[in-house]
Amino acid sequence: MLEIPVHETFQSTIQGEGYWVGTPVDFIRLAGCPVRCPWCDTGYGDGGMNLPRKVRSFDSLIAELRSPRVVISGGEPLIYAQLPQLIQTIEATVRTVAIETSGSFWQDIPNSVWVTFSPKHHVSPNYPVIPLIWKRANEIKIVIETGSELEFYAEYLELNDQIPVFLQPEWNQRDRTLPLVLELLKKFPHYRLSVQIHKWLQVP
Repeated sequence: MLEIPVHETFQSTIQGEGYWVGTPVDFIRLAGCPVRCPWCDTGYGDGGMNLPRKVRSFDSLIAELRSPRVVISGGEPLIYAQLPQLIQTIEATVRTVAIETSGSFWQDIPNSVWVTFSPKHHVSPNYPVIPLIWKRANEIKIVIETGSELEFYAEYLELNDQIPVFLQPEWNQRDRTLPLVLELLKKFPHYRLSVQIHKWLQVP
């Protein structure tokens, strides 16, 4: 029986960020991430040793799906060798699969999978981005905390100007970071704002 460690799941919600914002989705949030972003939504900024974690069978995860689109997030989903098999199992139910990744890990996944890439190398120097992610990603989502993030990734962003880029204000400091992003968008009008509408609406 195929299994994978899961932090939590939630069904019949909406995608609150990026390209597919507002669309109906289910989330499978896998447990664990070594990257330790200081503002991690899931709570892995300190390693997450005390966070909920349960090994779930693929069958049980499939049985609770409700939406036509499934987002596999984390943590960092690409740390699990069984991720491609989970994707294949979900796609066999005629659902679309997306994954969210920091780009610090990679393995072969089907081209049918939508990849949301949110680089974290600027806050976690020990976890650089694997270069191929910049071309494989379907969208790039950069969390803006200081405003220097675009300069940090400028070389890669300039080489990948066909991939949509979303600037997302860091939520915990949104009174400061939202105006900061709005100023950045004046300089980079081909980028787009991502405001985490699920948090504004208070849905999972």
